[in-house]
Amino acid sequence: MPYIDGFVAAVPTANKQKFIDHANLGDPVFIELGATRVIECWGDDVPDGTVTDFRKTVQAKDDEAVVFSWIEWPDKPTRDAGMQKMMEDPRMSPENNPMPFDGKRLIYGGFVPALELGDASAPTTYVDGFIIAAPTAARAAFTDYATTFDAIFIGYGATRIIEGWGDDVPRGKQTDFFRAVQATDGETVAFSWVEWPDKATRDAGMQKMMEDPRMDPANPDNPPMPFDGKRMVYGGFAPVVELRA
Repeated sequence: MPYIDGFVAAVPTANKQKFIDHANLGDPVFIELGATRVIECWGDDVPDGTVTDFRKTVQAKDDEAVVFSWIEWPDKPTRDAGMQKMMEDPRMSPENNPMPFDGKRLIYGGFVPALELGDASAPTTYVDGFIIAAPTAARAAFTDYATTFDAIFIGYGATRIIEGWGDDVPRGKQTDFFRAVQATDGETVAFSWVEWPDKATRDAGMQKMMEDPRMDPANPDNPPMPFDGKRMVYGGFAPVVELRA
């Protein structure tokens, strides 16, 4: 079964090129160690939220952008072995490739795909990212809900959707995925994204989604949302680095 490592970071806007250079130097190591794809996405349409949002997630400052990234692996054993080797690789050391952002506010974790729709080989130039806190006991309901509604995204032009269910999500001292969505002890963090061929298709698709009665939570024919939508974190991102095996 595929495995995902998800990341969210706050990067000074002035360091965008430094971040891209940093990723282009370090991300090939993940590919060498068995990853099938690495993608780094720069915040483009990241709204402020009342309860939670991507900026709060990583305590982003006014002069910082949010980065949403992930690594795809063929399975968890390959990921575990690759991550161990990565920690020992001198090319990943801060001395050889210093982080152009505050690593203490980087949040990360490992996720098992609960659902995958679409074409993994399709070109992607825009991404909508999501972080959700869902009741651990409601994983089946979460997957069923996603299956129903993600098909609508595909119908409106999305090329691929992954719904990642938290598996190896550590607690952090300053920030972490749990705090990002104010997850309780009985909840699991989901890391998900929707891929689009371009931003124009995304904007048009999102507008149609908003107008589609199948997406209306007030519609009694629609299944209830199996998580607290007020704590859902979401935003639009433009890929700046993408590597495939």
